Amino acid sequence: MTKQWLIIRPKVLPISFHLDRRVPVILLILTLVTIVAMIISIGYGEYPISPIDVVKTLLGLPTANDDYTFIINTLRLPRTIAAFLVGAGLAIAGTITQGITRNPLAAPSIVGVNAGATLAAVTLLILLPNTPISLLPFAAFVGALIVSLLIYLLAWQGGSSPVRLILVGIGFSLIADALTDIMTTFGEINTVSQALVWLAGSVYGRSWSQVLALIPWIVIFGLMALLLTRELNTLNLGDEVARSLGSRIEWQRGLLLLTSVALAGASIATAGAVGFVDLMSPHLGRKLVGASHEGLLPVAAMLGGMLVVVADLLGRVLFAPNELPCGIITAAIGAPYFVYLLINQQK
Repeated sequence: MTKQWLIIRPKVLPISFHLDRRVPVILLILTLVTIVAMIISIGYGEYPISPIDVVKTLLGLPTANDDYTFIINTLRLPRTIAAFLVGAGLAIAGTITQGITRNPLAAPSIVGVNAGATLAAVTLLILLPNTPISLLPFAAFVGALIVSLLIYLLAWQGGSSPVRLILVGIGFSLIADALTDIMTTFGEINTVSQALVWLAGSVYGRSWSQVLALIPWIVIFGLMALLLTRELNTLNLGDEVARSLGSRIEWQRGLLLLTSVALAGASIATAGAVGFVDLMSPHLGRKLVGASHEGLLPVAAMLGGMLVVVADLLGRVLFAPNELPCGIITAAIGAPYFVYLLINQQK
């Protein structure tokens, strides 16, 4: 036990964490890779900046060109940070969804949560185009929450079966997607064009106001998810085992679902429909550190953030000077991966 696990018990909190000994090393490696990817992403653009000058500017050191400060701090850094936060939020949401449904093919983008958030955000963009950016996460959260509550209620038959949650969620995803198409069909051409770009999933033009609106959601609900990892591990054992251990299954599942909805809704409100990150990140995390959620959650979050940062960079590099939204890149990677997982599940 002691050889495989690190036991962390904070003195000021009545909690403990059991981490696989691989987790700190994997997190360090992923952090370094992510920082390198972010530096390259910040430096790449119509006005290229070397990685050394990017680092100097971020550290406040003098550089050869005074324009670097404006280009990096005002134009490119918010976009890159937004990409990382969106990926981390989606990855945590996906990890929670797969945990409470006990299904490796489940994710907010598949079971209807993302579709509800997208519908609410697109409705707000089209009907009230002058709405402050800070209200978009709340709208997406409300849309995701309403759809999640409907899914939970319709899946309830003396309890919330994970299988019923997934099946009902897929149905609601289709309904919400249809309603989103209706909104874009009858909206004004200017607002619809903005909504369509947003629907593709992009962090283009993201500003500090959007980053600052997203940070509280990721921090608060990310910490909540981390504190609920023990409950998530218990639910993974099955309802009967969880009840025998004294767990309040429906309360825990509902609280975890609310956390997942908040993270997915806020991420979608910032970057639009960035797909498959919530599906891929937990799977990659399990291959690296195992299934225990104390270690899986932070590793999946780092993987998700790194995936979106790299996808945003590839979207600008592959077809330069044209730019592809990062959501198209993640879909191009994630769709084949989903088919691969589906084939493995059938076997």
